[in-house]
Amino acid sequence: MTAEQRDEYVLTLSCPDRPGIVHAVSSFLFTAGCNIEDSQQFGDRGTGLFFMRVHFSAVGPVTPERLRADFAAVGEAFRMDWQLHPADEKMRVVLMVSRFGHCLNDLLFRTRIGALPIEVAAVVSNHTDFAELAASYAIPFHHIPVTAETKAEAEARLLSLVESEKVELVVLARYMQVISDDLCKQLPGRIINIHHSFLPSFKGARPYHQAHARGVKLIGATAHYVTAELDEGPIIEQEVERVGHDVTPRRLAAVGRDVECQALARAVQWHSERRVLLNGSRTVVFA
Repeated sequence: MTAEQRDEYVLTLSCPDRPGIVHAVSSFLFTAGCNIEDSQQFGDRGTGLFFMRVHFSAVGPVTPERLRADFAAVGEAFRMDWQLHPADEKMRVVLMVSRFGHCLNDLLFRTRIGALPIEVAAVVSNHTDFAELAASYAIPFHHIPVTAETKAEAEARLLSLVESEKVELVVLARYMQVISDDLCKQLPGRIINIHHSFLPSFKGARPYHQAHARGVKLIGATAHYVTAELDEGPIIEQEVERVGHDVTPRRLAAVGRDVECQALARAVQWHSERRVLLNGSRTVVFA
């Protein structure tokens, strides 16, 4: 097998920290006839956990199934939570949106030009505003209305779609509905949200007008995993832009849209490249 023909894989793991983890992983890969291309690791003294991401290539013929089966013993010995995937495997994703389409449009465009290693299985919305946008990218569009009475049914339809389409990640690209505790528990670490981050914080209607009235100088956005605690899940990425005293509310909103797109795109990229590992209420990001 030539260098050009080598299959490449990504192994990610977390486990209680102890001596010998790196040696065990590297020894396994050597024995399996693999070569490490890149390796990153982090030991968190606060939680006592060790995190690792290894990008490696197979020098000889091997399959992901065989690698997983053989690595299972190492994982069990070190009580690892681990995953192993082909490096070129595109993550299947569902994008959810309401009536602000900037993040949706940005993610679809980045996917089309190959900037994101994902495959968009569907666009889901509680409105029909972006059905034509999804169609222009040849992406299936699912209109799932949500009311207080139908919320459980709507989430059941979403979960059914996730399962039938073998979706690994759900992205809330300005989806303006609160995700239930039950759905969060069924998709832990598999839902990413984006929201504005002001200093100070403004909630409710017309946040950019509130920010303008207070003379805010920093506009920001936070991409994070969704948990039962509203907008308080583990943070993946944040972006910020400085603004001056002469910026109008309309311009503030435009800046806000830009930083939301940037932060969310990076979060989706890092997650889909399997660079983000959960560490309790925090994340380890091997960017």
